[in-house]
Formats: sequence, C-alpha cells, structure tokens
Amino acid sequence: METTVAKSDPRVLRTRQLILDAFTILIQEKDFKDITVKDITEKATINRATFYAHFLDKYELLDLTLLDGFRETLHQRLSCHAVFNENSLSSLFYVMCQYHQELSGQCAKNYESLGDHFQNKMIEAVHDVILHLLEHEANPKEEHIAIATTLSWGIYGASYSWNKEGRKISAEELVAKMVPIWVSGLDHYFKGK
Repeated sequence: METTVAKSDPRVLRTRQLILDAFTILIQEKDFKDITVKDITEKATINRATFYAHFLDKYELLDLTLLDGFRETLHQRLSCHAVFNENSLSSLFYVMCQYHQELSGQCAKNYESLGDHFQNKMIEAVHDVILHLLEHEANPKEEHIAIATTLSWGIYGASYSWNKEGRKISAEELVAKMVPIWVSGLDHYFKGK
C-alpha cells in the first residue's frame, strides 16, 4: 500500500516529471552516449539518490521516455482491431512510420546512434501486437510466430528506410503501396478465413 501512496504523492510525481523534462531537453542537445546521470540530475535540480529512487539507469529513462509512448500508441491505435487483417496491418505500419518521423525530429542527434537500441525494442513491440492479434486464429503457433517475425522486421525496416531517405512520399502513400505487397504474400492465409 505504501508504494501506491508514494507513486501518487504529488511530490514524487513532480520529481519524476522534472527528471523526464530534463532528459527530454538533454536528448535534443547531446548524443545519448554522452549524457550522464550527473547531467540529468543537474538539469532536473535533484541529487543522484533521487534519480536512482525513480530509475535504475539512463537506459530505463530512455525506454520510458521514448519507447513506452510507442507501445502505448500501438495499443491505442489497434484497440479497435480484434483480429489480424489488412486494416490492422496498415495501422501497425502507419504507427511505425509516424514514430520514426517523430523520433528523428525529437532526437535528431541520437536517431542514428540509438538505432540498435530502438530497433530491437520496436520490432519486439510490433511482433507482440501481431502475435496478440493472431492468438484467436486456429493456425499453428509456429506459423503465427513466423508471420509476426517477418512482418515486424518488414514494418520496421520499410519505415526506417522511408524516414532515413527523407520521406519522399507520405506515410499514407507508403502504407498504401507496401501493405498490398505483404497481403498478397499472405493471401493464402487471409483466404482461409
């Protein structure tokens, strides 16, 4: 019960927000690898013990700041999709495109250097959503894993390349061009429904 009270304490919430705000400013100014806990605590005007009371390290802070928002957006956007179909696939892909665009704008200095960190976690998040959408299907679990793996890497790679190459077409156009290619590859799967 104390933990619940502590987490809802306005002072705790304010301190946590100071840390998040400081990190958000620093990630725009410096490369992530150059940001130290000391930088964060100085910018947030807190001490190191206070930082560690809220976060294990700067990587946990990074995940909370940037990746939790992505996961939340995925779940919000797909809450209306109860099944895996062309619409849910399009929504997934569109969210990924939006996130790459926002991330590269928000963290321009870090977009390239944090690529590996984000890549694996974002692919994993999309993979999990696809598996969740597929869990109501009768097909074997191994097939679901293969579909989720293939599509999550494809969605990440296509959206990353689109963003890195300067977004020469809109996200909507990219989704409209790519999803039919993926769907035609899954045609036998969709026809079985």
